[in-house]
Amino acid sequence: MRELTLNPRAVAPRRDIAMPPAAESVHLVLGGIACRYKILLDGTRRIVSYLLPGDLCDVHASASGAADWSIGTLTPCAIADIPRERLAELARAHPGIDRALRWITLTELSTAREWLANDSRPADRRIAHLFCELLVRLQAVDLAGDSSIDLRLSQVDLADTAGISFVHVNRVLQSLRASGLIVSGKHVLTVPDVARLRAFAEFDPGYLHLAG
Repeated sequence: MRELTLNPRAVAPRRDIAMPPAAESVHLVLGGIACRYKILLDGTRRIVSYLLPGDLCDVHASASGAADWSIGTLTPCAIADIPRERLAELARAHPGIDRALRWITLTELSTAREWLANDSRPADRRIAHLFCELLVRLQAVDLAGDSSIDLRLSQVDLADTAGISFVHVNRVLQSLRASGLIVSGKHVLTVPDVARLRAFAEFDPGYLHLAG
């Protein structure tokens, strides 16, 4: 990857990074939180995955060469645009890069399956599971402490992630706080007992393939 010249661009929150069918570039998140999302027929947004610093967006575009979802920012982000063909050249020349890109694809598929299963859980466990995932993933890139994260997501973002209403999200967060499972301050989410939150959410980080 050192052979790539990365010229990051700043993207404000709630802006599109890419929309289908754009497929010329792979986007690398260098800072902030972004997401993949779809707009449903009734105009509502459904967030289908989160993109954190270090994540490449849509390494595996569809067979037609185009993604079938949009990529947008949830917080202020720094984004580097990598020409897809240049990345493919590097993968052909360097087996290690090729293996890393395959690992990214397999991890995304594994995570998508877990998000699908998470949709069947009650809303409080669904959101608790998301918090557990974000904590683990941000810890993996040294952007979280043992039990707290800087989380600048809005309740609307959480609603669009969990597929529930804004009002329901508010009730869920109140319930999680009242149960002592989370403590939320300005932009900071703290988990007093990580093992307890994981058990409540039925969270097993194995699907993230972060070991080693």
